[in-house]
Amino acid sequence: MEFCSARLAILQLVRTVAPADRPALLQWMRTTRDFDEFTQDNKDIILKSIAEDLRNHLPLEAMLSSEQLALQKMQQQPDPTVHVDAFLYDEDFIDSLCEEGKMSRNYCMVCGSHKTAPLGFISHSFSLMELKFMYHHVLPDLSGKILVDVGSRLGTVLYGGYLYSSAVQLYGVELNGDFCRLQEMIIKKYQFTDRIQVLHADICTQGLLLQNADVVIMNNVFEYFLNEADQARAWEYISHNVRKQGSLLVTVPSLEESLSGLQTNVQLSLWVEEIPLNYDVYPQEDIDKEALEQIHLYKIL
Repeated sequence: MEFCSARLAILQLVRTVAPADRPALLQWMRTTRDFDEFTQDNKDIILKSIAEDLRNHLPLEAMLSSEQLALQKMQQQPDPTVHVDAFLYDEDFIDSLCEEGKMSRNYCMVCGSHKTAPLGFISHSFSLMELKFMYHHVLPDLSGKILVDVGSRLGTVLYGGYLYSSAVQLYGVELNGDFCRLQEMIIKKYQFTDRIQVLHADICTQGLLLQNADVVIMNNVFEYFLNEADQARAWEYISHNVRKQGSLLVTVPSLEESLSGLQTNVQLSLWVEEIPLNYDVYPQEDIDKEALEQIHLYKIL
């Protein structure tokens, strides 16, 4: 059906609705998300397809047995905490998993009783909305720029950067070989090889790459994967090598929070200047503003 015919058909259908119900119908049409599948950008659809591919190759919690330290640190949290990858599972997907009994949002405080409390959720990936916020509202035009994602894990920052930015090259540095193989699978399948490269390496061996980077992304990168001494060593190395004046650093959480409690010689006031962000760019009620507020942008002095 062509546009003109479809338009007339919709108007005719609306006219058949009882006058008393017509305001409710029009309000629903203005606010519903039932039309999302018809209005989504093709880039969003590609990322959702990538998420489905990754879900098929990962356990539900999206953590691997090779991540022993991370699994141990999850268990040491004050309240029970589970990893729910925000790129793989949005809120609607989590709701459906809960309905199917495959996931729960709560834990039993007294085994066998109905006394429950909310589980803590943590994600080591950006959600689709967070990726769009970062590339559309946090970072400037990246034409001709080099972006480095430290601890690229599933590669979400790289795929988002390929689709949502004009960065000339996107590098992922990942210590876990299993995740590097997953990223390579996606990069080849979706033909991203011309601009994305994944390095199976410790970031502390990539000084030249960091020195040449125009943008460095760090999302929950060390806390769950390194002990405190190694975290301090990594931060010292990064602060020593990410020195290109005017280059940008995006972190979750803030640098202040990441460095608190660590014994380092990193002097933030001499290294970076934080750039204020507008977290109110999405007026919709279903946007997780708290997640966006965890994203911080810094300019290298």
